[in-house]
Amino acid sequence: MILLAAFLAIQNPSIDMPGYLAVAKEAAVYREARRVSEEDFIRMSDEPDTIILDARSQQKFEELHIRGAINLSFPDIAIESLKQTIPNRNTRILIYCNNNFVNAQRAFPSKIARASLNLSTYIALYSYGYRNVYELAPLIDIKNTKLRFCNAGGLAGCSAGGPPAVLTQPTAN
Repeated sequence: MILLAAFLAIQNPSIDMPGYLAVAKEAAVYREARRVSEEDFIRMSDEPDTIILDARSQQKFEELHIRGAINLSFPDIAIESLKQTIPNRNTRILIYCNNNFVNAQRAFPSKIARASLNLSTYIALYSYGYRNVYELAPLIDIKNTKLRFCNAGGLAGCSAGGPPAVLTQPTAN
Protein backbone atom coordinates (compact mmCIF):
# COMPACT_ATOMS: atom_id res chain seq x y z
CA MET A 1 0.00 0.00 0.00
CA ILE A 2 2.86 2.37 0.83
CA LEU A 3 4.47 1.69 -2.57
CA LEU A 4 1.20 2.44 -4.36
CA ALA A 5 0.81 5.69 -2.41
CA ALA A 6 4.40 6.68 -3.28
CA PHE A 7 3.81 5.80 -6.93
CA LEU A 8 0.63 7.88 -7.09
CA ALA A 9 2.35 10.80 -5.36
CA ILE A 10 4.97 11.10 -8.11
CA GLN A 11 2.72 10.76 -11.16
CA ASN A 12 3.33 13.25 -13.94
CA PRO A 13 0.60 13.62 -16.58
CA SER A 14 3.21 15.03 -19.00
CA ILE A 15 5.14 11.74 -19.07
CA ASP A 16 3.46 8.62 -20.44
CA MET A 17 5.71 5.54 -20.55
CA PRO A 18 2.91 3.08 -21.42
CA GLY A 19 1.77 5.41 -24.23
CA TYR A 20 5.34 5.76 -25.50
CA LEU A 21 5.88 2.00 -25.54
CA ALA A 22 2.57 1.48 -27.38
CA VAL A 23 3.33 4.09 -30.05
CA ALA A 24 6.91 2.81 -30.37
CA LYS A 25 5.58 -0.68 -31.11
CA GLU A 26 3.11 0.72 -33.66
CA ALA A 27 5.79 2.89 -35.27
CA ALA A 28 8.19 -0.07 -35.49
CA VAL A 29 5.75 -2.00 -37.66
CA TYR A 30 5.02 1.06 -39.83
CA ARG A 31 8.74 1.88 -40.17
CA GLU A 32 9.74 -1.43 -41.73
CA ALA A 33 8.21 -0.53 -45.12
CA ARG A 34 9.77 2.95 -45.02
CA ARG A 35 13.47 2.14 -44.78
CA VAL A 36 15.11 3.10 -48.07
CA SER A 37 18.33 2.47 -49.94
CA GLU A 38 20.92 5.15 -50.59
CA GLU A 39 19.73 5.41 -54.21
CA ASP A 40 16.07 5.82 -53.21
CA PHE A 41 17.01 8.35 -50.51
CA ILE A 42 18.86 10.46 -53.13
CA ARG A 43 16.03 10.16 -55.66
CA MET A 44 13.36 11.02 -53.09
CA SER A 45 15.34 13.99 -51.76
CA ASP A 46 15.13 15.66 -55.17
CA GLU A 47 11.34 15.36 -55.37
CA PRO A 48 8.93 18.19 -54.42
CA ASP A 49 7.48 18.47 -50.91
CA THR A 50 10.37 16.50 -49.41
CA ILE A 51 12.74 17.55 -46.66
CA ILE A 52 15.81 15.88 -45.23
CA LEU A 53 15.73 16.13 -41.45
CA ASP A 54 18.91 15.84 -39.42
CA ALA A 55 18.09 15.43 -35.71
CA ARG A 56 21.70 15.42 -34.50
CA SER A 57 23.03 18.29 -32.42
CA GLN A 58 23.59 21.61 -34.16
CA GLN A 59 27.34 21.19 -33.58
CA LYS A 60 27.47 17.82 -35.36
CA PHE A 61 25.18 19.14 -38.11
CA GLU A 62 27.53 22.06 -38.73
CA GLU A 63 30.53 19.73 -38.86
CA LEU A 64 28.98 17.67 -41.66
CA HIS A 65 25.49 16.99 -42.98
CA ILE A 66 23.75 15.79 -46.10
CA ARG A 67 23.40 18.65 -48.56
CA GLY A 68 19.96 20.26 -48.31
CA ALA A 69 19.20 18.87 -44.85
CA ILE A 70 17.57 20.98 -42.18
CA ASN A 71 18.53 20.61 -38.55
CA LEU A 72 16.04 20.13 -35.76
CA SER A 73 18.02 18.64 -32.91
CA PHE A 74 16.22 15.71 -31.25
CA PRO A 75 15.91 17.46 -27.86
CA ASP A 76 14.25 20.37 -29.69
CA ILE A 77 11.54 18.24 -31.32
CA ALA A 78 8.39 19.59 -29.68
CA ILE A 79 4.90 20.74 -30.60
CA GLU A 80 5.83 24.30 -31.56
CA SER A 81 9.19 23.55 -33.22
CA LEU A 82 7.54 20.94 -35.45
CA LYS A 83 4.73 23.35 -36.35
CA GLN A 84 7.35 25.90 -37.43
CA THR A 85 9.80 23.51 -39.12
CA ILE A 86 7.39 21.06 -40.75
CA PRO A 87 3.90 22.61 -40.60
CA ASN A 88 2.36 20.11 -43.03
CA ARG A 89 2.29 16.62 -41.54
CA ASN A 90 1.99 15.20 -45.06
CA THR A 91 5.41 16.53 -46.08
CA ARG A 92 7.75 13.69 -46.98
CA ILE A 93 10.53 13.58 -44.39
CA LEU A 94 13.77 11.71 -44.96
CA ILE A 95 15.85 10.99 -41.87
CA TYR A 96 19.36 9.73 -41.22
CA CYS A 97 21.65 9.56 -38.19
CA ASN A 98 25.10 8.80 -36.86
CA ASN A 99 24.64 5.08 -37.33
CA ASN A 100 24.19 5.41 -41.09
CA PHE A 101 27.84 6.30 -41.68
CA VAL A 102 31.32 4.91 -41.05
CA ASN A 103 34.69 6.63 -41.53
CA ALA A 104 33.51 9.99 -40.20
CA GLN A 105 33.52 9.32 -36.47
CA ARG A 106 33.93 12.95 -35.48
CA ALA A 107 30.81 14.18 -37.30
CA PHE A 108 28.88 10.90 -37.00
CA PRO A 109 29.88 9.26 -33.69
CA SER A 110 28.40 5.77 -33.40
CA LYS A 111 25.72 4.96 -30.85
CA ILE A 112 24.82 1.50 -29.66
CA ALA A 113 22.33 0.01 -32.14
CA ARG A 114 19.30 0.07 -29.83
CA ALA A 115 19.95 3.75 -29.02
CA SER A 116 20.27 4.84 -32.66
CA LEU A 117 18.96 8.34 -33.25
CA ASN A 118 16.99 7.03 -36.27
CA LEU A 119 14.79 5.04 -33.91
CA SER A 120 14.11 7.89 -31.49
CA THR A 121 13.50 10.37 -34.30
CA TYR A 122 11.15 8.04 -36.17
CA ILE A 123 9.13 7.28 -33.05
CA ALA A 124 8.95 10.97 -32.11
CA LEU A 125 7.76 12.05 -35.55
CA TYR A 126 5.24 9.21 -35.61
CA SER A 127 4.00 10.25 -32.15
CA TYR A 128 3.37 13.77 -33.45
CA GLY A 129 1.31 12.44 -36.36
CA TYR A 130 3.90 12.49 -39.15
CA ARG A 131 3.41 9.38 -41.27
CA ASN A 132 5.26 10.26 -44.48
CA VAL A 133 8.65 9.55 -42.90
CA TYR A 134 11.38 7.50 -44.58
CA GLU A 135 14.65 6.40 -43.06
CA LEU A 136 18.01 5.90 -44.74
CA ALA A 137 18.52 2.21 -44.05
CA PRO A 138 22.07 1.09 -44.93
CA LEU A 139 25.35 1.59 -43.16
CA ILE A 140 27.36 3.65 -45.65
CA ASP A 141 31.08 4.24 -45.93
CA ILE A 142 31.25 8.00 -46.21
CA LYS A 143 34.31 7.66 -48.44
CA ASN A 144 32.29 5.73 -51.04
CA THR A 145 28.85 7.31 -50.92
CA LYS A 146 26.90 9.05 -53.66
CA LEU A 147 25.32 11.36 -51.08
CA ARG A 148 26.48 14.99 -51.13
CA PHE A 149 27.64 16.57 -47.89
CA CYS A 150 28.11 20.09 -46.55
CA ASN A 151 29.67 21.64 -43.50
CA ALA A 152 29.12 25.00 -41.85
CA GLY A 153 30.78 26.60 -44.88
CA GLY A 154 27.49 26.30 -46.79
CA LEU A 155 27.58 25.53 -50.50
CA ALA A 156 31.28 26.35 -50.61
CA GLY A 157 31.77 23.47 -48.18
CA CYS A 158 29.67 20.98 -50.17
CA SER A 159 30.85 17.90 -51.99
CA ALA A 160 29.47 16.82 -55.34
CA GLY A 161 29.05 13.21 -54.24
CA GLY A 162 31.56 10.55 -53.43
CA PRO A 163 34.17 11.17 -50.77
CA PRO A 164 33.39 14.52 -49.15
CA ALA A 165 36.23 16.99 -49.30
CA VAL A 166 34.97 18.49 -46.02
CA LEU A 167 36.14 15.66 -43.79
CA THR A 168 39.29 17.47 -42.76
CA GLN A 169 39.57 18.75 -39.22
CA PRO A 170 38.33 22.34 -38.90
CA THR A 171 40.99 24.93 -38.15
CA ALA A 172 40.82 26.87 -34.91
CA ASN A 173 39.92 30.56 -35.23
